[in-house]
Amino acid sequence: MDKRLLCVRHGDGPMDDRITTWCAVNNIRLDARRPWQGDALGDITDDLAGVVVYGGIYNAYDTDLHPFLNEEYRMIDAAMKADVPLLGLCQGAQMIAHHMGAWAGAPEHGNHEFGWYEVTPTEAGRDVLPEPVHFAQAHFHTFDLPDGARHLARSALFENQAFAVGETVVGLQFHPEQTIAGFQRWQDRAETWGRYEEPGVQPRDQSTELMLEHDAAQGAWMNGFLDRFFGSAT
Repeated sequence: MDKRLLCVRHGDGPMDDRITTWCAVNNIRLDARRPWQGDALGDITDDLAGVVVYGGIYNAYDTDLHPFLNEEYRMIDAAMKADVPLLGLCQGAQMIAHHMGAWAGAPEHGNHEFGWYEVTPTEAGRDVLPEPVHFAQAHFHTFDLPDGARHLARSALFENQAFAVGETVVGLQFHPEQTIAGFQRWQDRAETWGRYEEPGVQPRDQSTELMLEHDAAQGAWMNGFLDRFFGSAT
């Protein structure tokens, strides 16, 4: 049976990220759904290799303001109960933590991460991230660790960069799926939104220099992670 990867997306930009490429290389059908446009996420089926909840502009707790998030939480809950591999990226990680009863939102320190920042493994995270890597970041919200989660990684500005629950749930605050082309689009939008004025944000020339230096390592890590995390299901 052909396998599919359910990708819950929060935007309508080009689908040129590393998860899209990984699916094509591994002959996995990328099943992209956008609940914010009215897409239903369906049910857990035998052909489902995993679920990815992407980043986005929505607050994890704003289900009253954005009722479509309830459909995403329904799928998060179903995947966890069925032990289907579930990956949350940025907003997706915050949603998994929130669903499990942990706090998610803007921290008191007010810092943002927009650019490429070094992420360092904890002792418990070295099997996932053996050594520090610079990853693409675009956030100012964060999360507390859910009960029973393993703390996998931190950065200088944000203590909680990655967590795992059991063997089938991983939340990443950073964006290893992002490519150079994709991050350049984010840089263009950041100039329009005034994001470069926020505390903690790297100037564009600095983030570009770091991106060109570290993109290959980010890509290598992400491809290996996807092989391990979704490979057993495919």
